[in-house]
Amino acid sequence: MSKIKNILKGTAATVFSAALPAASSFAAVGKAQSGLTSVDPNSGTGDTLEVSIQKILNAVYFVVGMVAVIMIILGGISYATSQGDAGKVKKGKDTILYGIIGLIIVLLAFAITNFILNQLAV
Repeated sequence: MSKIKNILKGTAATVFSAALPAASSFAAVGKAQSGLTSVDPNSGTGDTLEVSIQKILNAVYFVVGMVAVIMIILGGISYATSQGDAGKVKKGKDTILYGIIGLIIVLLAFAITNFILNQLAV
C-alpha cells in the first residue's frame, strides 16, 4: 500500500511541477505583449514578430512538456506493475529517466528562448 502512496505522491509532484512552466509561459506572453505594437491598426492583433514567435514557441514547449510528463507517468505505471521482472523494471526506470531529461531540456529551451526574445524586444 505504501508503494501506491509513493507513486501517487510522485505523480502529484510531477503534475504540479509541469504546471509551473505553463504558468510562467502565460506570464511571459502577457509581459511580452506590453511591448511595441504594429503601426497598422488593421493588422489584427498588433503583435510584434518577437511576440508571435514567443507565442508559437510557448505552445510547442507546453505540448512537448506535457508529452514528457505523460512519459514519466507511464514509466511510473510500468515500474509499479513490473512485479519484479528485471526487464520491465529497467524499462520503467529508463522511461522515467528519459521523461525527466526531456522535461529539463524543454525547461532550458524555454528559459533560453524567452531570454533571447526579451532581449530583442528591448
